[in-house]
Amino acid sequence: MSLGDQIASNLPYLRRYARALTGSQATGDSFVRATLEAALADSELKASLEHGRVPLYRAFNKVWSSAYMEVPAEDAETGNMHEMAAHERLRVVTPLNRQALLLSTLEDFSTPEVAQIMDLGEDEVDGLIQEAVAEIDRESTTSVLIIEDEPLISMQLEDLVRSLGHDICGTAATRTQAQEVVAECTPGLVLADIQLADGSSGLDAVDDILAMGSVPVIFITAYPERLLTGDRPEPTYLVTKPFQESTVRTAISQALFFGSSRPID
Repeated sequence: MSLGDQIASNLPYLRRYARALTGSQATGDSFVRATLEAALADSELKASLEHGRVPLYRAFNKVWSSAYMEVPAEDAETGNMHEMAAHERLRVVTPLNRQALLLSTLEDFSTPEVAQIMDLGEDEVDGLIQEAVAEIDRESTTSVLIIEDEPLISMQLEDLVRSLGHDICGTAATRTQAQEVVAECTPGLVLADIQLADGSSGLDAVDDILAMGSVPVIFITAYPERLLTGDRPEPTYLVTKPFQESTVRTAISQALFFGSSRPID
């Protein structure tokens, strides 16, 4: 596989990670572009990318750690208020603990790999992950709507959400059921599958909810390629099935921290 093909195969996942880390597609993509530009300008760094995902994420981390990048004015103007508020938070806070947890759960790197990416010791990485878990537990509670057509997965998500101290606003296996739940109560967070029981779309169900107001949304799907296309605004929070519960915990923490969602247009 050529270097270009190797980077291309990892790029959607690096962009997903960058969005989850920054809370903004525009900001995340700015960091990814800067990483690729740095690699092109440095022959040694460029050569290292031939050795898989770890060097690519390590290069991203160097860019991320060096300085927070400003979103171009036109992007900032078109971003929603929640995204701009999240960006302002990130100008003064470096969420190393979140970074370690995202790398180990969302991106499924081992502790030694996370340590290599972040230029830290393995004990330091373990400590950051423990701090992140503690932070998740301190998150404010909210009411969660679960849009999922597989009963066992829906029950698993219900148990996980309740274990984090949140309430269940309702569960839905179809777009119509989701509309019925939202008519009765307004969720503070939505966990949504894409493909639903009656052939309806979880994307459409989410669009119905976002038309009523801004709500953080986490997509949990076996078909991430339907969203990671680069052709339209992509969701900030995306978990791939089969999932680890720790990955969902991380996504919930991120979504509630930033308090924003990416509409699907």
